[in-house]
Amino acid sequence: MKDLFFGYGIAHSIMLLAFVIGGGIFLGRFKFKGISLGSTWILFLGILMGHLGFSADLDVLHFVKEFGLILFVFSIGLQVGPGFFHSFKSGGVKMNLLAAMCVLLAVAVTWAISVLTGEDLSTMTGVMSGAVTNTPGLGAAQQTYIDVAVEGGTSTLAAGEASEHLASAYAVAYPMGVIGVILVILLGKALFRIDPQKELEELKAQDDVVDKARRMHVAVENPAIFGKKLQDVLKDFGGDFVVSRVMKGEQISFPGADTVLEEGDKLLVVTSQHEVDKIRILFGEEVPMHQTDWMEKDHHMVTRRIVVTKSDLTGKKLKELAFRSAFGVSVTRVIRAGVELVASPNLYIQMGDGLMCVGTEKNIENLARRVGNSNDALNKPNLVPIFLGIVVGIIFGSIPIRFPGIPQAIKLGLAGGPLIIAILLGHFGPKYKITTYTTTSANLMLREIGISLFLAAVGIGAGDNFWSSIVNGGYWWILYGTLITLIPVGVTFIVARALCHLNFYQICGLISGSCTNPPVLAFAQGMYGSDYTSVNYATVYPLSMFLRVLVAQLLILIAMA
Repeated sequence: MKDLFFGYGIAHSIMLLAFVIGGGIFLGRFKFKGISLGSTWILFLGILMGHLGFSADLDVLHFVKEFGLILFVFSIGLQVGPGFFHSFKSGGVKMNLLAAMCVLLAVAVTWAISVLTGEDLSTMTGVMSGAVTNTPGLGAAQQTYIDVAVEGGTSTLAAGEASEHLASAYAVAYPMGVIGVILVILLGKALFRIDPQKELEELKAQDDVVDKARRMHVAVENPAIFGKKLQDVLKDFGGDFVVSRVMKGEQISFPGADTVLEEGDKLLVVTSQHEVDKIRILFGEEVPMHQTDWMEKDHHMVTRRIVVTKSDLTGKKLKELAFRSAFGVSVTRVIRAGVELVASPNLYIQMGDGLMCVGTEKNIENLARRVGNSNDALNKPNLVPIFLGIVVGIIFGSIPIRFPGIPQAIKLGLAGGPLIIAILLGHFGPKYKITTYTTTSANLMLREIGISLFLAAVGIGAGDNFWSSIVNGGYWWILYGTLITLIPVGVTFIVARALCHLNFYQICGLISGSCTNPPVLAFAQGMYGSDYTSVNYATVYPLSMFLRVLVAQLLILIAMA
């Protein structure tokens, strides 16, 4: 029993990790003046247990840390994938420029501290990696340190031991790298008098997202289409829209390919925001009608949402399924990962998509049987794409990217690679018949397990030398790390809010992503209850990770030149 509680075996390691995770989550339930650190308590409890002498097998800790981080970022990528690219187009360039500014500011502060205090720049690189919670940057810096030392005649063993001071500096600065960013978020929220609920409502109310569905009520006023069949109009003019119903006088009908458009006809059109002007030019101006106007006069037509639960439909285009001609049902919108998409003919569908249908009750029932519409089928997890995606992500993240003059190749690492692959799977999976659907609860479970394992492993690993490093002069590293955390993040928050007018949730994602800081992302989501942060986190994370790893190596090269 002694080995179970104080040893280094597998059983002890698992028990210690479980205790730290369970205890940290329990402590995270307590709030002080409405503020809770949430799962970040796992990190601090892990540091405490490591300091008290409870440790685990180093190989086990390393595996748990990396695997937990992979699970966390991969689940984030799958979640944001469907809406990632339209989010990037609508503000991704600005977000990544702000993230790059945050990275370069951290380098500038690190350099300035080294010059003003005389602290060794290589040590300061370790402090910087901890202050921005970037483990891959630390690893790259250590490897570069060893390579340069070995080239200078030092043995590999001696160079490896000499590089450990970077890890000590990293461990001391890491906690404030988490707490500091959280403090900036809280102080920035107070400084700008931000109401998170109001910010959330503004995000939900925005109707300028390119692919978001929008209803229009228009009158046929264009002489060029008088007397033409609907199929001919669609063929000649095209567009990303669906004509849901036609009103001729007081009679409402379900439009078919042979429906003839006449002057004065009223149309219920579902389209995307960027197509609005085109619809007005093609058909005519909007008329003052409401959705209920169609429902009151159209008793035999109903609107229902059905769910695609047959995997063999994944990767098929809507036009291939011919719902309108085969079932007499019009699909007006597709709901995917909480985003409403226009049901354009070339849209690929996938398992888990919600289809907003218009038709008779009987016809919709027939269509429901065709697509499945079974919640039981959705509860079965699709594990193959997840684990094969992780395989591809690890391979992608391990590809070396070389730059002239830099001896060590840059890699996206075990976090950046899987994140990018998960985003691509979430977005392009349906097109290539890959079913990536997971229920919201399953995705959240995967995410929470991943971040919990990561924080527990980091905390336990850092706790062993945490206090001794502080006593032996490391207390200065805490101050330096705090400055490296607060100054760049604080400036970025102010610029993002005051000059770029970003939403609070966008800023939370920007800051946590630019600092490659999963604990802060988990805090923001848990504290303010929204997944909008995740989209912006994923938008800036890949470039930020790349830059963090690059600048860490450059600083080591300068320090040892």
